[in-house]
Amino acid sequence: MANALELSIGEDALEKLNDALENGVSAELRSMLNSLPPADSAHLLESSPPKLRSLLWRLIDREQEGYVLQELSDEVRHFFLNRMNIAELKSILDGKDVDDIADLLQQLPDTITRKVLDSMDYQDRQRVEEVLVYPEDSAGGLMNVDTITVRSDVTVDVVLRYLRQHKNIPKNTDSILVVNRNDQYLGILPITLLLSTDAENMVSNILLKDIKPIEANMKSSQVALLFERQDLVSAPVVDQNGKLLGRITIDDVVDVIREDAEHSMMSMAGLDDDEDTFAAPLKTARRRAVWLGINLVTAFIAASVIGFFQETINQLVALAVLMPIVAGMGGNAGSQTLTLVVRGMALGQISKNNLRWLISREFISGLLNGLLWGVIIGIISWLWFQNIKISIIICCAITINLSMAVIVGAYLPVVLKSFGIDPALAGSILLTTITDVIGFFSFLGLAAVFI
Repeated sequence: MANALELSIGEDALEKLNDALENGVSAELRSMLNSLPPADSAHLLESSPPKLRSLLWRLIDREQEGYVLQELSDEVRHFFLNRMNIAELKSILDGKDVDDIADLLQQLPDTITRKVLDSMDYQDRQRVEEVLVYPEDSAGGLMNVDTITVRSDVTVDVVLRYLRQHKNIPKNTDSILVVNRNDQYLGILPITLLLSTDAENMVSNILLKDIKPIEANMKSSQVALLFERQDLVSAPVVDQNGKLLGRITIDDVVDVIREDAEHSMMSMAGLDDDEDTFAAPLKTARRRAVWLGINLVTAFIAASVIGFFQETINQLVALAVLMPIVAGMGGNAGSQTLTLVVRGMALGQISKNNLRWLISREFISGLLNGLLWGVIIGIISWLWFQNIKISIIICCAITINLSMAVIVGAYLPVVLKSFGIDPALAGSILLTTITDVIGFFSFLGLAAVFI
């Protein structure tokens, strides 16, 4: 079982849980399962094959189901949501934060979402619909409308008495949001400042006006960067007219960071970032077939370059032996640059102003590495085949391929992004094809001319 579970329930409890699973002890299993934190229950569900997953879900108490659903990946969550009726969905959503309700409803067909919304009271439905208006990957989609707001023309004492009237204060509340009579955002009043200021002070005299709000249409990845750079716990969200809509809290941003990391990792292999580890074989095969087919097409492109030099290869077997080295070195060099640039783009570090410098740096680096490893591989080739021409040719080919590979690795993500294509998803496949073609063409082309 995964480390996340071990950290939470300990090895002894984990072993008991595994024993209960193997022996089919439903009562003991139910008790242990519902004693876990929701994140650990979700991890256990995601780590189980479909049949066992369904069994475990039936053992989770109804009041726990909503919390567990929030922790599941989109695909596994969708698996359970599609099997619920309106009454079950309504009971699960009761008492949840507005942003969490919106996240769950966005997984459902529009007709089901409408029925669930219609079953809510007017106030709750209005609050959820305010969030559903915005895309899931935007600040508006992340925000929670549960906020505490005050006016600037009241005293600190009034604010403190107002806070005491609340039975519960929204989680991660580190500041009170200050608005005018039209609900337009004016600034924030940190809790620490509120507690350390004289009670007779006016809010207008102590509120922080330099804290900029987040526009509702800002991308979630940009929101995450903003929280990271400014060490935020929460941030106000406004519309285009400056009207306060809600706030984003750090727990939602952590989810964005995790999802972005999973997306980058899975996309590099051409997989969906919501891919279920234990999905059915047919479903898994169908998803992967698309990118395998694309990879096959690119492989034929590289193979056609080899076919063009078939007569040259037939004359000297050493060329066939050394070809993979040239292609492999170029592919590795290009992948290093591609990964660096994709990361830089994700962090917002790369722009038109610094791209030329970065490409120049990568070219010089690729050229130096090409010369270094070209000479080393050339010496090894001479010792192996005792042919000085082949040694010189592979040295030149390695230098050419590494120099070009890093340029392609730097430019490719920028070009793909300009066409609206995810660089992490398509970059590695295209890069491999291009570096293979350049490597084969330079190596075999030089061999055809000089041997």
